[in-house]
Amino acid sequence: MGILREPKPEKLIMGILYSSEKDITDVLSVLSGKYGIIDIQSPEFPFSHTSYYSEEMGDGLKRKFISFDELVKVTDLADIKLYTNAMEEKFFYPGTDKRRVNIDPGLISEPKLVLASTKNFTHRIYIGKQIWAEVTLRYIGNSYTTLEWTYPDYANPEHIKIFNVMRERYREQLK
Repeated sequence: MGILREPKPEKLIMGILYSSEKDITDVLSVLSGKYGIIDIQSPEFPFSHTSYYSEEMGDGLKRKFISFDELVKVTDLADIKLYTNAMEEKFFYPGTDKRRVNIDPGLISEPKLVLASTKNFTHRIYIGKQIWAEVTLRYIGNSYTTLEWTYPDYANPEHIKIFNVMRERYREQLK
């Protein structure tokens, strides 16, 4: 029989899609007001991995990854996803139901990076409140590595370097 243990807190991360500098500035301000200090912020990357969001959000999208200094409970991920969904609605283009920002929250731990989703799929597990979670990257050897369903931008080697830095920061925070 295994011994039951409370999970360690994990590092809250977010991937944000946007096109406007004002939008990303406003989003980062709101998120840091809610979740605390942003301890790691990636450079701005062009989002050219798919045209999936173009019709809704327009062209010229950019991607930024952030992480927060304060660690969170694993069980908070569904509520965090609900909050970011509500926040996206506040950033709709005026008079439409089209987003100007897309915010994907997730958790980094030593063995994995998990993302939350509102969509069910074969590799996702229901975590409550109409939210699913998926292991997007796993840590093997000395780096996060992809899985067959990893989104192309999360599989980008430059982005994985950032996730590795976030993981190292997380490990420091656990000490």
